[in-house]
Amino acid sequence: MIWLRIGLLFGVLAIILGALGAHALKDILDENALESFNTAVRYQTYQAFALLFLGLYSLYFQKSVNLIGVLLTIGTLMFSGSIYALVAFRYLEMPYRFFGPITPLGGLVIIAGWGSWFVQTFQTKVATK
Repeated sequence: MIWLRIGLLFGVLAIILGALGAHALKDILDENALESFNTAVRYQTYQAFALLFLGLYSLYFQKSVNLIGVLLTIGTLMFSGSIYALVAFRYLEMPYRFFGPITPLGGLVIIAGWGSWFVQTFQTKVATK
């Protein structure tokens, strides 16, 4: 259930942040910053759906998916979170460059999560009742 809840939380936050970007931020951010912000929202949305599906997958196949969920969650926080921080800190004219290396590392963690899930599908049998 935890992965369903985190997926729902990521989803609602992506909707809120997407609306913020489309309405409030479009007038105050430059085009490059807004594009980066929208990329973070888009990838957060992808991972929200993945975590929702992961939660359902674990119930149906009765598999432990904790490693996959942790990787997708941490990767999303690192990837999207660092982009949100880059945009905000840059706008506030605060030092922001140290967030830059976090973004690709977060992407690698997300890829590891998807890769782990792929590998697990070879070890999965349909639960029978």
